[in-house]
Amino acid sequence: MTALPAKQGKTTARILLDWAAVITLLLCFVIFTLVKGRSFMSENNMINILRAMSITTVFGIAATVTMSTDGFDMSMCTLASCSAYVFVSMYLWYGLSLGMSIVVSILITLIMYQLTMFLILVCKIPDMLATAALMFVHQGLGQWYIGGGAVSTGMRLPNGNPPVRTTLSADFSAIGRAPWIIIITLVCVLLAYILLEHTRQGRYMYAIGGNREAARLSGINVKGYRYLAGMITAVFIAIGGIMVASRTSSAQVMNSDGYLMQSLAAVFVGRSVGGAEKPNAIGTLVGALLVSTLENGLTILAVPYYMLPAVKGGVLALALIAAYAGKKENN
Repeated sequence: MTALPAKQGKTTARILLDWAAVITLLLCFVIFTLVKGRSFMSENNMINILRAMSITTVFGIAATVTMSTDGFDMSMCTLASCSAYVFVSMYLWYGLSLGMSIVVSILITLIMYQLTMFLILVCKIPDMLATAALMFVHQGLGQWYIGGGAVSTGMRLPNGNPPVRTTLSADFSAIGRAPWIIIITLVCVLLAYILLEHTRQGRYMYAIGGNREAARLSGINVKGYRYLAGMITAVFIAIGGIMVASRTSSAQVMNSDGYLMQSLAAVFVGRSVGGAEKPNAIGTLVGALLVSTLENGLTILAVPYYMLPAVKGGVLALALIAAYAGKKENN
């Protein structure tokens, strides 16, 4: 008789943990609406939340793909800054078309990511240590390329030569504005969702992330699929860098670096959504929306900006509790 209520209690606790992110997101909307009314729920503010969420989501998707194979990339946002430098410099300095500038930025990011794969797969350095070291490498190489300044309209090349273009087109700026920044983000989420949930490659990546040795013994090419995950991650990193550059209309020094912690928070929040217990694209989208909604609502409530990182850290800590508390119960 006493076992049944205890079991029901555990089931209720598990459900609450599984849907904690969604419940928290709904509570945020309710509380911020009750306190601030139309200033929070206005159409313009909803677009602001979606626009702020977009870049975090794309970087979160990059992290989701690499984490699906039990990887971890601390350097993705410093690499994204390099992608932004290349993108804007190709367009302004050398006069390439917008499409070619995007292609070159993605290709350079893929080339630079080979070093990440070399350190992890060939040198067998743990992901976190390898990518922590590469954060400094990317910062140094990127700032060397742009001469320690920035890439923006009206600025000369590091060698003193004038740029081919002196203005940014409307198409360039549109990438970082609504609705295109939101559309691009949703496409990235959809592609990652299809890859991870509905393809053989995605199933193999999850198998590697669940138990690398068991995946190897079952005949899965662990190194090959980890490399594939890395290359897909690099593409999303480049897209994120391009979106940042378009949104700011320039490539500033370390302009993408500040997105690291909030994108990781989005991924870890997303792990617990619906009891997935693994990095997943839809969960990452929910996590990014939660982080952006919290930041937006607290800003409207006039919470000092220097307190926002503490809030993001608290969200990440709670996400980790939701993601791993159930594992302790099962072990």
